[in-house]
Amino acid sequence: MAEQGAVERVVAEALGKLGLAEKAGLLAGKDMWALGAVPEVGLGELVMSDGPIGVRGRRWTAVDPSVALPSPTALAAGWDPELARRVGRLLAQEARRKGVHVLLAPTVNLHRSPLGGRHFEAYSEDPYLTGVIGTAYVRGVQDGGVGVTVKHFVANDAESERFTVNNVVGERALRELYLAPFEAIVRDARPWGVMAAYNAVNGVSMTEHEALLRGVLREEWGFDGVVVSDWFGARSTVGALVGGLDIAMPGPMTVYGEALVAAVRAGEVDERLVDEAAARVLRLAARAGVLAGAPADVVEPPAEVDGAALAREVAVRGCVLLRNEPRQGRPVLPIDPYGGGVALIGAAARHARVLGGGSAQVFPDHVVSPLDGLRAALPRQEPLVYAVGADPSDELGTAGPGFALHAVALDARGRELGSEPLPSGQVQWMGDLPEGVVYEEVSAVEVRGEFVPAVAGAHRFGTRGNGGFRLEVDGRVLFEGVQADAHEDPFEAFFGRPAERGTVELAADQPVRVALRYELPPELAELPIQAVGFSLLHGEPERDPEELLAEAVAAAAAAETAVVVVATTERVESEGFDRTDLRLPGRQDELVARVAAVNPRTVVVVNAGAPVEMPWREDVAAVLLAWFPGQEAGAALADVLLGAEEPGGRLPTTWPTRLADAPISQVTPRDGELRYDEGPSIGYRAWAARTGPAPAYPFGHGLGYTTWEYTALEAQPSPADGVLATVRVTVRNSGDRAGREVVQVYLTPSGGSRRLAGFATVTAEPGRSAEAVLELPLRAAQFWDEAAGGWRPAPGPFTLDAARSGADSRLSAVLSHPAG
Repeated sequence: MAEQGAVERVVAEALGKLGLAEKAGLLAGKDMWALGAVPEVGLGELVMSDGPIGVRGRRWTAVDPSVALPSPTALAAGWDPELARRVGRLLAQEARRKGVHVLLAPTVNLHRSPLGGRHFEAYSEDPYLTGVIGTAYVRGVQDGGVGVTVKHFVANDAESERFTVNNVVGERALRELYLAPFEAIVRDARPWGVMAAYNAVNGVSMTEHEALLRGVLREEWGFDGVVVSDWFGARSTVGALVGGLDIAMPGPMTVYGEALVAAVRAGEVDERLVDEAAARVLRLAARAGVLAGAPADVVEPPAEVDGAALAREVAVRGCVLLRNEPRQGRPVLPIDPYGGGVALIGAAARHARVLGGGSAQVFPDHVVSPLDGLRAALPRQEPLVYAVGADPSDELGTAGPGFALHAVALDARGRELGSEPLPSGQVQWMGDLPEGVVYEEVSAVEVRGEFVPAVAGAHRFGTRGNGGFRLEVDGRVLFEGVQADAHEDPFEAFFGRPAERGTVELAADQPVRVALRYELPPELAELPIQAVGFSLLHGEPERDPEELLAEAVAAAAAAETAVVVVATTERVESEGFDRTDLRLPGRQDELVARVAAVNPRTVVVVNAGAPVEMPWREDVAAVLLAWFPGQEAGAALADVLLGAEEPGGRLPTTWPTRLADAPISQVTPRDGELRYDEGPSIGYRAWAARTGPAPAYPFGHGLGYTTWEYTALEAQPSPADGVLATVRVTVRNSGDRAGREVVQVYLTPSGGSRRLAGFATVTAEPGRSAEAVLELPLRAAQFWDEAAGGWRPAPGPFTLDAARSGADSRLSAVLSHPAG
């Protein structure tokens, strides 16, 4: 940690040398991802990049690959803050490699409703678990000398109308739930940045919310970092600065810069506020090591992390074994590698969905599919048969395997301005263009190359984007015209919707030429950023769905064990929209039911970032939740299925049997408002507070490959500041192999609702015992008194439960210590 006095002296000296225009310029993005350098005061360029599962860098392309970790829901399912800290250190390492100073992560909004479209990017329905994992993640990133922007502050828990929605949230719910993870991270990790959300809270836009940005975040919690807008989220020059927004992104067209200079000169805003915000930006630069003369926060980063190995470990630790029934006297998992053949079924088994969409997207240099992972892990003498069974999507995907492509930028005369290779059919230039390309000169972009089909038949081709297209395959023009898609979310409108343009009969292994010309539409000139985005799409020859199902059923019937991988798609879970139901897309439910009918040893792997309905769950032998498992998906899945590793995950959010059972399903605003009328009762708290069906799987649930006995619970009030009690829980491994247990402790005030108050992981060999020691935070026994405007002790005595899940208490004790 840098010496604070030295940093502040350099910051003050640099600020004193800047005029109003330079100071206002510090608060405005130079381009899509960076704040500009000011060499006169020794300030270098400050680069930001999307996370949270990888560092994309300032280029939204696969030219510079990134490590792709499992989704944040998978990380939270590990219930392991030290693992989260190691993830943060890896991401800092990736950021330094790519010249990035600030990571736009983590997302610590809550799973208020299972319909939230972006829940894969957030951790949990529980504020305490979210805060603990988020704190460790932030510590890890900043251990490596890279900043974060904890997001999205605050109550950005759904995607519908996210740019304009007014979320109406009571003060108690706001404090106890939605602000709580941010407060914990600010208190315990001292983040360098926070990102203000698009939405309004109680009538005030979050980029202008003085009561929350200045009053709560800075004055009450002591936050000393920068507040940056979500991209295009700043709308008012005066309102944003007065409200507490330091940086308006992206640039160069923002509400700050020249607009801020004009506002100061017109007497609309005090220059003192500009000075305060500029000083915070300079302080951020000093921490990141790009302000000359100021010592950086981290001079020597931690030891290098093996990215692929950590990605595999997180995927294993995040796998949640929901069900594992005995067959022939023993649970079906783990599979005996020498116990007979395996039928691997499902489109996602060959092409797993390893990450979510939108700003969570990165481009790994490789992906291990479940099919590849099991082929590598199973003994050669044991047969592995693959069948598609059912495809979850009828839309074309971005051109991928078999394509060798490059993109060429052209001016109006057809002159080549520059080019770059394309690892996929997606062109997404946002801010930074290929070397030598000047945006104002670009009239068109051509994707050129060849395609070598793996199978013969009528291959499907298409386009995605807004603008003019000419698509040619093997000398045949499939489409020439304009594509124009409308969407309420500007990012969705920019990227457009997939459109199939035609089919071409192709022979297997015979290369054909492919060319897609994209004419930039005039509307792009009106965008506040320099951006080009479109895609060449492809789909293999379609087959009769009944034939695919029959092949899968036959393969399952002939195998000892059937493993079916089911998945959501980018049209089900992604940024910019919410879900309308929890059903698996396509005929995947039917596929599972038909396979289970012919093979009693059917294992279903769920490749999804958030809850899905599983109407067949009681009919299969095992259900394993893999989330979006990152680039090492198949290797990790093979580790777990074959027993090399134990599935270590526990659910970070409740899984309903049906959407109709979920306590909260309203995510679409009405007349511009989304009311949080449920108050502080969400997730497992809401399930416990109502009568009706139990969830399919409760919060905290997860099985392993061994069994545990809870043998002792001891709780002692603690004199330590901010600590309610020290709790000791003794558990014994009563199974026949070593294992890991997540010990969960829940606290229930007298007449109040139960809440997670602490957790710890322990390991033990068969027959051995281990002790989990937990310090329960004082806040667990407090509530927000809206009338008094402060935290108050909840009424005691308090019941403590040592549990395996929110619905599986093993030991209880009473704690009468006052929480004052």
